[in-house]
Amino acid sequence: MEQRKLGNTGIELSVLGFGGFHLVEIDRAQAARLLNTYLDRGGNYIETAASYGNGISERKVGEAISHRRDDFILATKTTERTKEGYLREVELSLKQLRTDHLDVVFMHAVQHEEEWKRILEPGGALEGAIAAKEQGKLRFIGITGHGRPDALLGAVRAYRYDVLMTGFNYFDRFNFPAVEDELLPLCREKGIGVLAMKSVGDGYLYRTAERALRYTLSLPVASVVAGMNNAEMLESNLKIVHSFTPMTDAEREELYRTAPELGDYVCRLCNRCNVNGFDPQSVFLLEGMYDRQMDSERVTDTALYALQERLKFWFDQRARARAEYARLALRVDPSKDYSGLSKYCPYNIDIDRKLKIAHAKLSDEGYIS
Repeated sequence: MEQRKLGNTGIELSVLGFGGFHLVEIDRAQAARLLNTYLDRGGNYIETAASYGNGISERKVGEAISHRRDDFILATKTTERTKEGYLREVELSLKQLRTDHLDVVFMHAVQHEEEWKRILEPGGALEGAIAAKEQGKLRFIGITGHGRPDALLGAVRAYRYDVLMTGFNYFDRFNFPAVEDELLPLCREKGIGVLAMKSVGDGYLYRTAERALRYTLSLPVASVVAGMNNAEMLESNLKIVHSFTPMTDAEREELYRTAPELGDYVCRLCNRCNVNGFDPQSVFLLEGMYDRQMDSERVTDTALYALQERLKFWFDQRARARAEYARLALRVDPSKDYSGLSKYCPYNIDIDRKLKIAHAKLSDEGYIS
């Protein structure tokens, strides 16, 4: 399997990483088969968290492959923000994973400015990480976040972490463009290793899973971490990475045009409808932050609708989206007809309808068709 450098760590990772969240859903024997098969087939990055199933995932990993500890890079995560809590959880993870050291420990799900500042202040989790590193209990310090990356941008500007992980996929590329446009270049500039998660959008991109994984693999990331809970999924992902070739610009544009999840509702941020001093894109970016542009006020498929309802508030940045919309200089006027803007959209989006739906989400006014 292809390997890539993880920033300035000196580590080389297989391009397919094994995420441990979904090990919670299967029994020990199945988990052991999947993990060992992954390692036998050239994978070398396994990641979990103390919080996954209240330790169940870590224990399954420890039981299944601790005897092969030299064969893989092992990462875990903590949501503790204090030195004391961080060190306590590292000790728990070491015990559950049956190892004497961790390669990476991530400060997990850092979503707000207050969190990354708490991590860095005296008595914060960073002090714990440095202490654990000095004791030989971990090698590299990591950070993760979800959704719009304001907190991650602040965090990596304030401190040079060794590794960063966040979501990269072609759907959320249009909800949180700063991940690819700002955060990724900043990490590369600082020599921070970047790992990708959520390449299939928490399962939302299941209809185009192969193209979704290939899209993310084509980005300058060290590894794409995938959650796998059955042999078919593992084999499918292995097949994709073994035959991988980077997407061309033309293939990427074709994906943006034809992907069913984007359809005729999700704004592709082409900015062509920005005319006469009004910028619909600024509204649609906040809608993306609010609910990932998943609620189009249409129900075409019951199963897909249920998935959208489960995932649209996955990162819960609604309050911030509404607050920013309230401060916009030019907001949507529900009584105005914006249909003339639709002619500028190459993706056949009904701009008038979408603007009014977005306004309803981001204000206290409901949408009436």
